[in-house]
Amino acid sequence: MKPKTGKPQTAEQIDLNRRHAIQSGGLAIAFLWLGGSGIASAAINARKQPGDAAAALADGNPAFAPNAFIRIGIDGTVRLVMPTVEMGQAIYTGSSMLLAEELGVGMDQITVEHSPPSDDLYGMPLLGGQITGGSTSTRGTWQVLREAGAVARTLLVAAAAAQWHVDPSTCTVDRGMVHHTPSGRSVGFGAVASAAGQLPMPDKVQLKDPKDFQLIGKPLRRVDSADKVKGATQFGLDVRVPGMKIAVVKACPTFDGKLASVDDKAARALPGVVDVIRIGDAVAVVGEHFWAAKQGLEALGITWDRGENANLTTQQLRDALAESALNGKSIVAREVGSRPADGKAVESVYQLPMLAHATMEPLNATVFVTSDKCEIWLGTQVPARVLDAAAKITGLSKDKIIVHNQYLGGGFGRRLETDSVEQALALAKQVSYPLKVVWTREEDIRHDRVRPMYHDRISAVLDANGRPAWYGYRTSGGTVLGRWAPMAMGKDGLDSDAVECVVEVPYEIPNLKVEWIRHDMPPGLIVGWWRGVGSTHNLFVVESFMDELAHHAGKDPLEYRRALLQKNPRSLALLNLAAEKIGWGGQPLPARVGRGIALGEPFGSRVCAIVETEVTAQGEIRLRRAVVTLDCGIAVNPSSIEAQIQGGLLFGLSAALYSEITIKDGAIEQGNFNDYRNLRINETPLIEVHRIENNEAPGGLGEVGTAIAAPALANAIFAATGVRLYKLPVDRDLLVQNANALKSVVSATVASQGRDDA
Repeated sequence: MKPKTGKPQTAEQIDLNRRHAIQSGGLAIAFLWLGGSGIASAAINARKQPGDAAAALADGNPAFAPNAFIRIGIDGTVRLVMPTVEMGQAIYTGSSMLLAEELGVGMDQITVEHSPPSDDLYGMPLLGGQITGGSTSTRGTWQVLREAGAVARTLLVAAAAAQWHVDPSTCTVDRGMVHHTPSGRSVGFGAVASAAGQLPMPDKVQLKDPKDFQLIGKPLRRVDSADKVKGATQFGLDVRVPGMKIAVVKACPTFDGKLASVDDKAARALPGVVDVIRIGDAVAVVGEHFWAAKQGLEALGITWDRGENANLTTQQLRDALAESALNGKSIVAREVGSRPADGKAVESVYQLPMLAHATMEPLNATVFVTSDKCEIWLGTQVPARVLDAAAKITGLSKDKIIVHNQYLGGGFGRRLETDSVEQALALAKQVSYPLKVVWTREEDIRHDRVRPMYHDRISAVLDANGRPAWYGYRTSGGTVLGRWAPMAMGKDGLDSDAVECVVEVPYEIPNLKVEWIRHDMPPGLIVGWWRGVGSTHNLFVVESFMDELAHHAGKDPLEYRRALLQKNPRSLALLNLAAEKIGWGGQPLPARVGRGIALGEPFGSRVCAIVETEVTAQGEIRLRRAVVTLDCGIAVNPSSIEAQIQGGLLFGLSAALYSEITIKDGAIEQGNFNDYRNLRINETPLIEVHRIENNEAPGGLGEVGTAIAAPALANAIFAATGVRLYKLPVDRDLLVQNANALKSVVSATVASQGRDDA
């Protein structure tokens, strides 16, 4: 099933009155909806919008504010207001490049700023609100931010041309200056900013041809690097407000449990402890500093009402999910043709665990609530949702609430939720001073909104040549979309995220059936989006199974995929490039070393990963090398692309090797990086990233590496040991118990990887 491709980008006149249709993928559900209201959301726009005047006034009424993103003062300062948030994915740099390219300024001439909460001004076209997630930031703003820069440039040039009484078409722009070469005159943006602000909005603007790009496509340094290197970047955890106290919080460890009673006598006697505050399911100790609050929290005598989930275990959850997968009512996401009566049938069951986000910066929020005002400082992926939550909890109107967004020390989907700031607001309402509420690492992991666990049954019928004539996919798991944006659920209640990258696969398969069974968790066990969302889960199953089909057909995994990609030249090119770069079938590999392939088309991009892994007789896994090939369309910043693929791959490999959230006595057992660990520096492989260049519209990047990591690793482990992994994380005991399984690997597979024990 060959995916559609976009048209090459060329210089064009953009009609600012038309809307742009953007292909969705991943978390990009293409719904224009605002939480709870069901009201269509206005997507970001390059022109002035109804809320622009108020936003500009609140911003100090700059001389020139042609849209929600650009602010130019009479002194020539250029500020770019970012529509999405920065959480390590370098989107502030990429967005700045898009705006600056068309505006005509250098990256060294601009200052970037966090946007205020506003769905109307900063609502992402692919997500229907002011939301950063689903690898949509560049895809959703690629056209609009360039147009925004072009609008500003057009008005500034028009103002200068009117001052000189010349035709605007005879003027050029460079580094914040308008030039009229025939007369040798030049003027800075600041000098014409006020005049430009009085001009009517142009109906059309001219965008650059890609061949004329000065910034886009160049490997530029990140705009936030310098401050981060010297420790000047302010994250939520760094916020300091005059008169602020610090609270450390502990919530009931069980899902849906409550606070029964607290003995706080010992805590209040400790130096630096200010107060002890209670809410329905949690207690917080307020201190003059973090250590006093933490010591006070540990000194509390807490009695919990552990609730109906007090005896809940992981095994109970798995058993219930398996039962649902077997007997639950399915929703058909896609069906083409029918299952052939003849052919070799292959079927497997895959299971994936719950996962925590474990961002480097634990959750935190600083809140100051008075009778007529509320201020919030935090790092969030959903500023407008935070504003809505604050209005509901405080009872104040939204114009009385100020949300100061900060840089995020990691998001991965966790900061798409507002539960931590809701808790902070409930606590801060009880005190008369600004309150910074900090979750310890243990609190952060044990009260995460975890990725759902999954139980998937995948099957195929192979024809006489070993090719899949039909495949069926029946996935069972919870829904995040059903809670987070219920109005966006599809036909018959389908969660599109649950079947992402499986309703459409890169390969030519004539018949298929894809189903989803919704399985909700017990009350209080709330699931959330995790980096890579549905693509990460589904690609592990589909690409592991594709290797399994190659094994059943007695084919080399590389050649098997090649045969199925003949009508998909873009993905075939990626596969061939990855095989070439890693030397597939070349020099012999040592014993117990194997290579695994995974290919996918997540988030509007195409990616292929080949991981080379050694598995010791003791079941330990050593990552030797990884080659990733990528087709993401036009590369805005090649440096950021490479960093995102490397980081995403390591994130996904860490999860596949080590990560699992388990439950005992109704509570999450893991609490820190000792029992929810990541790859160490000395454990990371050499990663090569090779990109195929073209002029297609940009695809997503932030989650692509994560989505493709686990199947490439699992297939490498099979190639090294003959042990097929149907569960994650990797079970080292299973590898030891099946140490002799290597002998069962078909000779064609062994020979294809050039291993010297063939």
